[in-house]
Amino acid sequence: MTLEYKKNTLIELGKFLAQFQLENSSPHPEVLKNDLFYTAFLDLIELSQSHNGWYTQENVYFAINSWAKALTKANLEQWLTTYNFENIEPKTVGLVLAGNIPLVGFHDFICVLLSGHNVQVKTSSNDQMLLPFLANYLTSVAPALLNCIHFSEGKLTDFDAVIATGSNNTARYFEYYFKDKPSIIRKNRNSVAVLNGSETKADFEALGEDIFRYFGLGCRNVSKLFVPRNYIFDSFFEGIFKFQDVIHYEKYANNYDYNKAVFLMSNFKLLDNGFLTIKEDTSYASPISSVFYEFYDDLEDLKLKLASENEQIQCIVSNQLVPTSIPFGETQMPELWDYADNVDTMMFLQQI
Repeated sequence: MTLEYKKNTLIELGKFLAQFQLENSSPHPEVLKNDLFYTAFLDLIELSQSHNGWYTQENVYFAINSWAKALTKANLEQWLTTYNFENIEPKTVGLVLAGNIPLVGFHDFICVLLSGHNVQVKTSSNDQMLLPFLANYLTSVAPALLNCIHFSEGKLTDFDAVIATGSNNTARYFEYYFKDKPSIIRKNRNSVAVLNGSETKADFEALGEDIFRYFGLGCRNVSKLFVPRNYIFDSFFEGIFKFQDVIHYEKYANNYDYNKAVFLMSNFKLLDNGFLTIKEDTSYASPISSVFYEFYDDLEDLKLKLASENEQIQCIVSNQLVPTSIPFGETQMPELWDYADNVDTMMFLQQI
């Protein structure tokens, strides 16, 4: 099975996913296997929130559309051009997936397949439906992949390497349990924004997307702001006001009420706009419905701080204030070559 064969299969999956839109899904006659999968996938999207209360249709469609845009011939070729998998001896790579946002483990899944290895997947209990469905689509389009994909109901067995994602606590378990295997173990990370007071309303609206997409549950969601000393947050609150409807979602509202109450009972000083609290705090990980902030006096000192604490940070967002930062509004739209934790998954798979 050639790399070209697998690339073409993923391109077909991208075409399949591109049919599904929040406002107006419609089947395209040239898409393969629609007779078997189109209606079933619509039904699965509609039922996703019943499987995981955080998987609203809006967020599931967003994840699907992101993958539809990623899985193009141009993107796949640009991504894969620097790797050579011609002499790979196929091994079995176990994946232990998270379930915080829809299809969060799909990138690891396609990395293993494209690299020439076999994949054994342990899905999260919070996301057991979407990835197996897409795997079924892939094997229907390309039956040669059938023997390359296995989903495990229990613990992973008979694997040669592993990629596992979890909290800092579960990562310690992973590190012990998988200590004798080549591995990538991912822990908690959070994303930050660096502001300097020159941001526009459009910048803050885009930053709102970075904060509220997936209700802030992803490691690429901004959970911390770095702002100049004596910064005034009025423009920030004005810019994110378009996301006010998030408070009408019960699970988010419950977190907002609870976390706000905890902060107030602890006599913390808060700024609050009715659907988001912001609190001065040196931590990177803020609870749902809250964002932390920290003042800085010198941008160069802040750059050094961020570099020294990079193992806690997934993304940095700014208007080019920090060399490694990405633009506002793009944290949840990574390219295929944007690796979690800046660990090159393909290089790891090339070397096991």
